[in-house]
Amino acid sequence: MGQFGMGQPVRRVEDVRLVTGAGRYTDDIAPANTAAALVVRSPYAHAHIRAIDTSGAMAVEGALAVYTAADIAHLGTIPSPIDIPGPGGRPMARPLRPLLAREKVVHVGEAVAFVVAETVEAARDMAEALFVDYDDLPAVADMRVAISGSAAQIHEGAPDNISFVWTLGDKPKTEAAFAKARHVVEVDIVNQRLVSSAMEPRNAIGEWDGTRFTLTTTSQGVHGLQKTFATIMGVEPAKMRVMTPDVGGGFGTKLFPYPEHGLVLHAAKELGRPVKWIGERPDSFLGDAHGRDNLTAARLALDENGRILGLDIDTLANLGALISPYGPFVATMAGCGMLCGVYDIPAAHVHVTGVFTNTVPVDAYRGAGRPEAAYVIERLMDEAAVQIGLSPAEIRRRNFIRPEQMPYTTALEQTYDSGEFQQNLEDALVRGDAAGFEARRAQSAAKGKLRGIGLSTYIEACAGGSAEVARLVVNDTGKITILIGTQSNGQGHETAYAQLAADRLGLTPDDIEVVQGDTDRIATGGGTGGSRSVPVGGASVDQASVGLIEKGKQLAAHYLEAAAADIEFADARFTIAGTDRSISWVDVAARAAGGDLPDGDKGFEASSSFKPPASTYPNGCHLVEVEIDPETGGTEVLRYTIVDDFGTIVNPLLLAGQVHGGVAQGLGQALMESIVYDENGQLLTGSFTDYAMPRADDLPHIDFTTNSVPCTTNPLGVKGAGEAGTIGATPAVMNAVMDALRSKGVQNLHMPATPAKVWQALQSAAA
Repeated sequence: MGQFGMGQPVRRVEDVRLVTGAGRYTDDIAPANTAAALVVRSPYAHAHIRAIDTSGAMAVEGALAVYTAADIAHLGTIPSPIDIPGPGGRPMARPLRPLLAREKVVHVGEAVAFVVAETVEAARDMAEALFVDYDDLPAVADMRVAISGSAAQIHEGAPDNISFVWTLGDKPKTEAAFAKARHVVEVDIVNQRLVSSAMEPRNAIGEWDGTRFTLTTTSQGVHGLQKTFATIMGVEPAKMRVMTPDVGGGFGTKLFPYPEHGLVLHAAKELGRPVKWIGERPDSFLGDAHGRDNLTAARLALDENGRILGLDIDTLANLGALISPYGPFVATMAGCGMLCGVYDIPAAHVHVTGVFTNTVPVDAYRGAGRPEAAYVIERLMDEAAVQIGLSPAEIRRRNFIRPEQMPYTTALEQTYDSGEFQQNLEDALVRGDAAGFEARRAQSAAKGKLRGIGLSTYIEACAGGSAEVARLVVNDTGKITILIGTQSNGQGHETAYAQLAADRLGLTPDDIEVVQGDTDRIATGGGTGGSRSVPVGGASVDQASVGLIEKGKQLAAHYLEAAAADIEFADARFTIAGTDRSISWVDVAARAAGGDLPDGDKGFEASSSFKPPASTYPNGCHLVEVEIDPETGGTEVLRYTIVDDFGTIVNPLLLAGQVHGGVAQGLGQALMESIVYDENGQLLTGSFTDYAMPRADDLPHIDFTTNSVPCTTNPLGVKGAGEAGTIGATPAVMNAVMDALRSKGVQNLHMPATPAKVWQALQSAAA
């Protein structure tokens, strides 16, 4: 391990560029003669479109075009690759999702027209002048009402507004477990709807050169967009270049295709000039995929000693009004397999109903189903502890999967390869001084405050799925370019990948450039999502680095007139074993770049593809203390301790940054964030005036340490880390809130625990 090797806290190489304003985001790109575009969105949650009058809009000075559904009828629709059976085994109801609404709109914010002008100001005037004649229809925003039989049907082919019904686990075995249980714990859980709120809103620039499209957009991966929009636009993928420059946050939301991508491409072709759409914050609330939004009835069966016998879960999953590409997957396969958590549960059954409502479509948001699952099982564990009379720590100790049971296959078909779950807990209790909590509770009580302590011992599945290819190319000075199909959204890929290659090659990160986000330069890529970039892409980079050394040996053997088997590599030099004859890395690179190559050789480069054989399973313990003011209902998070297992650590600074960011989002869900619709489908929280976001002073100092158990299914031993903070934070914070409130008789509280909700719960309990 050198100065820049695995495990070293190398500072982010991209930060100087980003914090000094030298970053290059989509909005910084301005092709010559670019036109400005805006989306006209529906103010109705459910309505027929009777007519659209474009004359007023086109009369605006600077107006170039108005596009409606009739103008783009020849274009394809946004697909979903997910297929989950509907009720009784019938196919999943999946209404078409056109780029612009056709006969009717099904949620507030659905795109109904696309206006293009010489300037953004003119486009705004066009949007205001456009007249759309709507015929209002009954709308439904509440899932329980939507499936009640009394609500209007949103889509043909979806009776009772149900898209699918999905199950997992062994129902008879689970029923038998509940039949013999001494204790049955039941909790109703709300995972409320969220908006991801990336700093950089979505955007897109479309170009057409007469034969080929170019789409430049903020994203989490260009290759999926290339394939999708080549199909939608009716061209071969080779005629669809997609580029993504710097990205200001993704969180899952920027992984998907959106109507605006196709609309800028169509407009660019029709107008013969580039067309640029830059979303604003209202577009994020009304047009971005939302996250979470589940209602869950959860039951836990336990014996007389507090050992779990069975788990039964019934969830209503709000899909919104249309199928977002991975929305059904998130509500089912992505997260439900993790509902057993870190516990030895012999029997489990899960039932999920996917429901249409007149709301924005729902898809993956940081954690994509796993935060929802962790929240359910960790709230259940605390409720079980209260009912049985055990401490939250003790009931977990009695039910943890033990290291000697690894590999362990859960009742919900996940196979954990490694983990020391009780050790994480014990370490967190010590570091967080749980033993001194009662004294701190007394100090809070003396001030008239309610203090609570909460924990979560979580696990998640990530970093599985498709292969990732890394290509490493050496230039004439010996510097390396890494070309890879993941996409940084702020995680620090330029540092992590450079660090991995530098570790193998004996170079420095300054010698390595990382290139992402261009389908012309990078042949394939799975993008970034599911915490896969370092575990999957990093493994490819590492393997390609080894391949590059072997390629260098072959070239050095050619230059030194020796056998490749006799060449050794160390300290950036290739040496004939047992001699003093050698050639430097830089000299090999220069000669190769100059064309001095063996017959048939293509140059000094190497590629590698790594496909994970299984998911990785990061896990850990979050321990939180909160203080509540009963006079106002305000909650302050005072102490936060984390002990996490991410296997082998590439860079502790990058890791801590990922965990801290995830905690902020998890705390935001627990205490303040919530998308709210009224009964008619009108969005009530459509700006940061109404939708609360965590700020820096809402978070305390986070004591973060690791208990690293290398992953056995990843060649680097790495477990994914990008989403873990979000997964562990929400249940820990809410368990702390409930611990504080139980002393005043509050039995349950749904997220977010806002001051108003906490105060009202205390008043109701006291009445």
